[in-house]
Amino acid sequence: MPRAILFDLDDTILAYDAVADKCWHDVCRRYAVKVPGLESDRLLAAINGTRDWYWNDPLRMAQGRLDLNNARRDIVSRAFSSLGINAPALASELADSYSVERELAIVPVPGAVDMLNHFRNHSCRLALVTNGASDAQRRKIERFGLASLFDYILVEGEFGTGKPDQRVFRQAMEQLYVEPSGTWMVGDDLEIDIAGAQELGIISIWVDWRGQGLPESTSIRSDRIIRTVSELV
Repeated sequence: MPRAILFDLDDTILAYDAVADKCWHDVCRRYAVKVPGLESDRLLAAINGTRDWYWNDPLRMAQGRLDLNNARRDIVSRAFSSLGINAPALASELADSYSVERELAIVPVPGAVDMLNHFRNHSCRLALVTNGASDAQRRKIERFGLASLFDYILVEGEFGTGKPDQRVFRQAMEQLYVEPSGTWMVGDDLEIDIAGAQELGIISIWVDWRGQGLPESTSIRSDRIIRTVSELV
């Protein structure tokens, strides 16, 4: 039993990216018919390609996650341009519709709340350490009643920097009065959650919710791999 556990939020405690593909598919199917001759699969492919390009750049990622609505408008606008479609109002409407549907589709990962209660009942101190804008992350935390389950919550938009910055992990451990050797970090992002924690000697647990295993391109190795946080119990 660790003295403390630091948890990521999205796709660790809440199913977040796990619902993205279906939401994009649904909005593309509805909006493609508004452009004569445009097939929804072609629109979806253009958006997916632009998404990959957008989020693969560390600087764009750091800026975009602090204003997801605007980032999505930019992505859809670029996708429209790649298809030769000049309809900026429609692009913004599609992106905003996606943002609404994506938020509504978020649900807790099965067993996550029970897992958190299990560790709390065993006197393990818990922190939620999440990147993203304050309003968006706090809205999710409040919606699912997560605040009472954690001893400390750190949100990038409030703290001023996000993972993998070592200051984030140090701040969480200071608030929990623990050292790295007695602390676990649980998250789904190898570079942001796992590598960032390992630099400080924190025990790292990677959540491979896609079930695809470690990418061949990475040299990062976590101390443990799980498919879902319920396995921690």
